[in-house]
Amino acid sequence: MGYDYWSKYVPVAERRKKSAKNAADLQKKGIYLNPVVIVGRLIAKTFWGKSWCQNLESYSDYSNRLPRGRTYVRNGSVIDLQVSKGQIKAQVSGSSIYKIVIDIEPMTAVKWKELVGICSGKIDSLIELLQGKFSKGVMEILTEKETGLFPKPEEISMRCSCPDSASMCKHIAAVLYGIGAALDEKPEYLFQLRQVDQVDLIATASNSSLIQEGSRESSLSDDDLSSLFGIEMEPQIEVATSPKKKTSIKKNKK
Repeated sequence: MGYDYWSKYVPVAERRKKSAKNAADLQKKGIYLNPVVIVGRLIAKTFWGKSWCQNLESYSDYSNRLPRGRTYVRNGSVIDLQVSKGQIKAQVSGSSIYKIVIDIEPMTAVKWKELVGICSGKIDSLIELLQGKFSKGVMEILTEKETGLFPKPEEISMRCSCPDSASMCKHIAAVLYGIGAALDEKPEYLFQLRQVDQVDLIATASNSSLIQEGSRESSLSDDDLSSLFGIEMEPQIEVATSPKKKTSIKKNKK
């Protein structure tokens, strides 16, 4: 039987208050935190986040601990979530502050190549490519349970500093749900965790599709480019097209 299975019920408001205090104490020490904030009952609202959560719930290995994880993430208990190449590091506020490390195996080069091949030619437009926004059809391919980007249980290793001996404690479950919420804002996390480059999808897009779309959409104004890439464009210098006029140079009188 896992640790604190019969632990005393703590009201939601009290849990949130404690989580906020723990986060504030860490920030006072100069520790940067990236908390998971859930607004409303839905943990994830976009296709990416929902698909991650649905995939997580499809594995029977996780079924016993996931409900407690949902409660924890909704309560604001995941006070820090950091995603890097193939790894998730997090801090969860419970009876103490627990540290979680989740390692995810990279997708094999062969499997990624096959996945890219399936997606080839299915990118709708040049603008879609530049913005990194893929069509629903492509996203469904990328998030398919057996052949998509999502890791399987055997490709995930998890560690938590809590005393629970279970392979997935409620703190780890909360963090995994937190990834679903994070994917709403940063779907690139999925590519980062599987250590693949989404640029590969762009590189193999249909050339004819790009040329066709490019003829209509490649002529972008500076304002369009600025908003697209989030950078400031240097103002262009206008070149006069009228015939050149002879000008006389006046010397300054001494």
